[in-house]
Amino acid sequence: MNEENRNIEAEEQSGEQTQKQRRKRRSGKAQKAVRGVVQGRSFLSWDFFKRNAVYIVAATIMMLMYISNKYVCQNYMRDVMNLKVELENAKTDCVNASAKYNSMIRESQMTAFVDTMHIDLSAPEQPPYQLSEK
Repeated sequence: MNEENRNIEAEEQSGEQTQKQRRKRRSGKAQKAVRGVVQGRSFLSWDFFKRNAVYIVAATIMMLMYISNKYVCQNYMRDVMNLKVELENAKTDCVNASAKYNSMIRESQMTAFVDTMHIDLSAPEQPPYQLSEK
């Protein structure tokens, strides 16, 4: 039992040492970064860009795609608005043309129109006859 306890304690101590070493390495990197910023060196060094070039390029491409998509959508929205205005104008023109046509086909308007054009047409005095077979 004593040997097993010693082995377990030795493993725990070695595990604790590796954790301490990891913490020490992590804190060493953080200390270097802080020390560099305090001393006036920038963390945006050539080494930083080399390590993260793929991420930087991907982020840049995604931002450009977002901007271009937004621009295209705004253009489409502007076109839709212009087409809506054009449709409303066309509907108004259609209603105006229909009203003008309906006013022209009235009998009194047509007789006045025929008189101004000096055409020898006149409205019949009697209604048309209906022929039926006997």
